[in-house]
Amino acid sequence: MTSDHAIDPRVPPSGAGCAECDAAGGWWFPLRRCAQCGHVDCCDSSPGQHATAHFRASGHPVVRSYEPGEAWFWNYATAEIYESGPDLAPPVSHPADQPSPGPAERVPEDWAERLRR
Repeated sequence: MTSDHAIDPRVPPSGAGCAECDAAGGWWFPLRRCAQCGHVDCCDSSPGQHATAHFRASGHPVVRSYEPGEAWFWNYATAEIYESGPDLAPPVSHPADQPSPGPAERVPEDWAERLRR
């Protein structure tokens, strides 16, 4: 899929939601997990676009979906998607009872209009 240094299957995820959105009191739509350091961020559809920002700041190119039932990887450096990849340390997604968008108490009523497309 990519060079060995871009994925560390031993590193657990940083949490159940986007670290930056949580710190700022924001909300997210699909979550992504850095395959190298485990940092969990929101995708480019989210207002914060923190997963892309993490790639730019850290140089860590590969993320895995952090949504229940999804196991695909994305490589920012090559703009390639992979249907599967190595097993990563658990958990492999945010909690199934956590809604998307989330977290529920911070999602605005007009969330669909606020998504980046």
